[in-house]
Amino acid sequence: MNITLRQLKVFEAVARHLNYTRAAEELFLSQPAVSMQIRQLEDGLGQPLFEKMGKKVYLTDAGKEVYRYSQTIANQLNELQTVMEAMKGLQHGKLTLTVASTANYFVPTLLGVFNERHKGVTVDIDVTNRENLLKALNANTTDFAIMGQPPPEPELELHPFLENPLVVLASPAHPLAGERYIPPDKLAGETFIMRERGSGTRAARERFFTGHGGITFSKTMEMNSNEAIKQAVQAGLGLGVLSIHTLEVELMLKRLVVLDVEGFPIIRNWYIVHRQGKRFSAIAQAFKDFVLTESKSLLTVPTANGTA
Repeated sequence: MNITLRQLKVFEAVARHLNYTRAAEELFLSQPAVSMQIRQLEDGLGQPLFEKMGKKVYLTDAGKEVYRYSQTIANQLNELQTVMEAMKGLQHGKLTLTVASTANYFVPTLLGVFNERHKGVTVDIDVTNRENLLKALNANTTDFAIMGQPPPEPELELHPFLENPLVVLASPAHPLAGERYIPPDKLAGETFIMRERGSGTRAARERFFTGHGGITFSKTMEMNSNEAIKQAVQAGLGLGVLSIHTLEVELMLKRLVVLDVEGFPIIRNWYIVHRQGKRFSAIAQAFKDFVLTESKSLLTVPTANGTA
């Protein structure tokens, strides 16, 4: 058997995406180059690793076995890189972060301070949704995920570092704007604009209203970004529930208001999350310590009246 690490790396990307084009884009290769590496690997193993049915690509039984081993080898190589980076100290190396889209409203502030102290460090950051955050953690392709409400899985270590208040937002022209102590059931006739299913913010909103008399909403709209929700609420299409961290500019400019709904804000936390037992480079350990010890002093939580 004569195979190379390059062939395994290309195979792992194709197997993960089940798509040659996406693998080529990730690896900055042409699709023919990816196909050639896969053919050479199959020739070396004497087994077909993929099969095509229509336009879809599937792993063969042999491909599933090779995929399992390729992930193990990739993790070991990453661990080797971590050890080598640790030997370089705190001014070099690479930090890989996967960040919830809502957290990206404050993570750049943290990175700005951290990078100023560690100028030789490269940061690879992926801003994505909850589903992809969990995929990155499960595949061990990220040093840390920064997210709200991580799942209580034994394979993960969860470290809270900052409060994450969820508030009900409305257009300044909404009839409830300025009203005090609004009972939750008074919102039952309102249209709510929500994030996609699987969103932590959406789940928190649903738990709140279910726990307050089982309030349901017949009129809802679903959008896949915080910015889209804010624009829709500002246009008067309905109410929303978002982290107050996403609203600093809109509250300051009085484009949106926070409704005084009883039981709100829902206080959650932001977490820095990583795999249990993960070996960190010196720079990754420094970033974790930085987030846990300095976030509260560096970040301000906006208030309902638009001040920090």
